[in-house]
Amino acid sequence: MLYPQRLTQFTKEHTEAFAAILCGVLLFFGWFALHLNFLGWALLLLPAAYVIGGYESAREGLTTLFKEKELDVDLLMIVAALGAAILGLWQREYHLILDGGILILIFAISGALEGYAMQRTERSIRSLMSLTQDTARVLRSGGEEIISISQLKVGDEIVVKPGELIPTDAMIVSGLSTLNQAAITGESVPIEKTVGEEVFAGTLNGYGALKLKVHQPPESSLLQRVIRLVEQAQTEAPPSQQFVERFERRYALVIVVAGLLLAILPRFVLNWDWETTIYRALTFLVVASPCALMAAIMPTLLSGIAHGARQGILFKNGAQLEMIAKVRAIAFDKTGTLTTGQVQVFQVIPTRGYTEADVLKVAASVESSSEHPIGEAIVQAAQDLNWSRAVEVRAIPGQGILGINGHQEVIVGKADFVQQYVTHLPSELKDAADLREQEGKTVVWVAQQEQVLGVIVIADQIRAEAVRAIAHLKKLGVEQIVMLTGDNKRTAHSVAQAVGIERVYAELLPEDKLDVIRRLQKEYQTVAMVGDGINDAPALAQASVGIAMGKIGSDVALETADIILMADRLEKIEAAMRLGKRAQAIVKQNITVALGFIVLLLVGNFVGGINLPLGVIGHEGSTVLVTLSGLRLLRK
Repeated sequence: MLYPQRLTQFTKEHTEAFAAILCGVLLFFGWFALHLNFLGWALLLLPAAYVIGGYESAREGLTTLFKEKELDVDLLMIVAALGAAILGLWQREYHLILDGGILILIFAISGALEGYAMQRTERSIRSLMSLTQDTARVLRSGGEEIISISQLKVGDEIVVKPGELIPTDAMIVSGLSTLNQAAITGESVPIEKTVGEEVFAGTLNGYGALKLKVHQPPESSLLQRVIRLVEQAQTEAPPSQQFVERFERRYALVIVVAGLLLAILPRFVLNWDWETTIYRALTFLVVASPCALMAAIMPTLLSGIAHGARQGILFKNGAQLEMIAKVRAIAFDKTGTLTTGQVQVFQVIPTRGYTEADVLKVAASVESSSEHPIGEAIVQAAQDLNWSRAVEVRAIPGQGILGINGHQEVIVGKADFVQQYVTHLPSELKDAADLREQEGKTVVWVAQQEQVLGVIVIADQIRAEAVRAIAHLKKLGVEQIVMLTGDNKRTAHSVAQAVGIERVYAELLPEDKLDVIRRLQKEYQTVAMVGDGINDAPALAQASVGIAMGKIGSDVALETADIILMADRLEKIEAAMRLGKRAQAIVKQNITVALGFIVLLLVGNFVGGINLPLGVIGHEGSTVLVTLSGLRLLRK
């Protein structure tokens, strides 16, 4: 049953693409039949291409006409194509039917691309929904009962065991644990939570069992709000798109009205005969159709997309290739974007008489029994050293870890915890530790047999290319660069200062990031957002251009973003902007050429008296010219 369902879904999502491909195939065989003078086959294949390729545009055009009482380019395309077909049959110049089919094919391809963009929204929402729990373990009548999330009520008490996802936003009633909140806040290190603190749906519980009390309806949970925000932001059309839609409808209205007038007035004003009048009016519809204008844009943008893909920059649609050239402000997520997203040993500071290797070996002996990310980072740093695993290891949640190594007690953890087992903490080491903590880093103290050996500084490493990438973006003309993070202010400002960012927003939830993007858009209009996590999804969707890190990015971030950096290389943002500026320049050149040809053909139609074949040659010639111009971006 699963395979037919997937096949049905695949077919549904790609109907427009299939129609465009089939239209192109029928046009090719129709042209071939005309070339071989098989008129019967040509008159069978070409109308079929019209129906298959133009059905969706005709449906949308007629729907807009009858429901909204407006004309759009879809209907204009159908009128122009049918006009070419009628002229072809009337004058027995059957190649004109092929010209109309080419016009339909261009719009069919455009419709398929628009359909793909809409499908992205649905996939984003499905990816987010995969993080939600379907059931919860509720305490009722002295026992546990598994019920649907939708049945939860405010005041219900639920139990979450180690390793399970939190089913809904709630307050901790009893228990202590660490929670991986990277999906919501972007924090790289699991956060310790205890009685009285709030936990969020979709976050992963750590080592401890928790009893939670539901304090708000499940549909109001933070994750559900993220889902709604992504859906809303992706379906809101930006001002530029609204302008294009209004322009298309006005253009279509002007051309259709002008075509109707030209089919009547010259007969009485210029004393033309009816055959000449209608001939010139239909020629007008053909030469005034927006084929060249469409070709002035799409081939250029598609070529730019291909060029970007070769550089590891994946543009999901051509509009964003053009939009990124206009970016005036960029917002960066911190964890996983400006940093690697994985905690590592940043520095080892030993006390006198000990080496960095001594400190790492002793710490690794007990941390090798821990599953905490900090412990894993220490073990990773000590992997090339010769050390033995400690025994009788005990972890004290939120404090540290103890064990016996070579008949000596080893203590690793926070300063207050270690101080309970040693005579004193060396003042010079304490000063160094305080300095690192002020920078937003985590400090782990290491002691053995009542003697402090040193401290290990843990940090989320800044990407090597981050400083250079930020500097180059400023030189490129980006007016404002900000950092958004769910992490604490101290860590946020430390990272921002290191990479050269002055404006910082810290301790943000996903909806807070969305609000910042909206404020930036009011100030700078075109804003890009660079992120990698689920918590970045609403901001990525709202931003004029959403940019996701390809390797470590969450599924939701990758689906929501407009551009993906396949190798997680921040310097590719500058390359994408330069490519966008070049594409924008070529598009402007092509539009100028296309409009110039349309004006010349229109003047020639009524002043120079050009015939329809010459008009079609000029029309198609301008289309080919601007298409070839757009292909320049394929060059390295």
